[in-house]
Amino acid sequence: MAELRLSGGALDGLALHYVSAGRGPAVVLLHGLGGFAESWRRTVEALAPRHTVIALDLPGFGQSAKPSAHYNLGFFAAAVGGFLDGLGLGSASLVAHSMGGAVAVAFTLTRPARVERLALVGALVPGFYHLSLPYRLGALPLLGDALALGRSARLYKAALARCFYAPDRDEIDFLVDHCYDDRTSWPARVAFLRTLRDSRDDLVLRASDYRRAIGSLDTPVLLLHGRQDPVVPASYCRQATTGFRRAEVRWLDDCGHFPQLEHTAAVNEWLGAFVAGRPAPR
Repeated sequence: MAELRLSGGALDGLALHYVSAGRGPAVVLLHGLGGFAESWRRTVEALAPRHTVIALDLPGFGQSAKPSAHYNLGFFAAAVGGFLDGLGLGSASLVAHSMGGAVAVAFTLTRPARVERLALVGALVPGFYHLSLPYRLGALPLLGDALALGRSARLYKAALARCFYAPDRDEIDFLVDHCYDDRTSWPARVAFLRTLRDSRDDLVLRASDYRRAIGSLDTPVLLLHGRQDPVVPASYCRQATTGFRRAEVRWLDDCGHFPQLEHTAAVNEWLGAFVAGRPAPR
């Protein structure tokens, strides 16, 4: 794990942790809500032989700084841009999961020349996502605050298991237990709650703006999605696919919200071909 401090702009001094491996064209991996860089460990290993693969802890998550900030998509996109600047990367391919997909889309729309290819894995695409009941409940002023006070690994694991088609206990233990104290500290729980609340305007009030902007995007896009995803239903992915000009989709059967963990070999094969600029194998 390495650390980079952003310099310049509104996020000057913000510390971001990341893991990296390999040499070659840059691929940056963005986790979802509550996630962290090492959750991509299997993808890092698969892509590293031909690429420089960098998995980032977004601000507020993992071991990155957890500032008092407005955690909307613009904030995260600015952090991704500062991160690329700090590493001296003019451009990279982005691979993003779940809420990280919304961040990747927001960054690509504002800086399209810096994104070579965009892969969205079980991703939430702004403009094509309707808030789920758990999302709406978690964002409520009083209920969300009450939930943020809780800190139970057993409850976290039970909730996470519902996101998988066939839960893997070892995988769920890793996703919850890794750097548990850092990831469940009070600042981390506040950042989680603020992300739910602050990104809501992007997902609801600005949905039509995102749809229009996405329709003009010329970046190649690959969507990988589980047919049984309970977090971002498959119907949302179908709608999002029609919104991009240059998009293709690969569906996974018997797969929930974590295709990169539930169908690792297939997903890594598709991602490897896509970021290399080859047609993704079927």
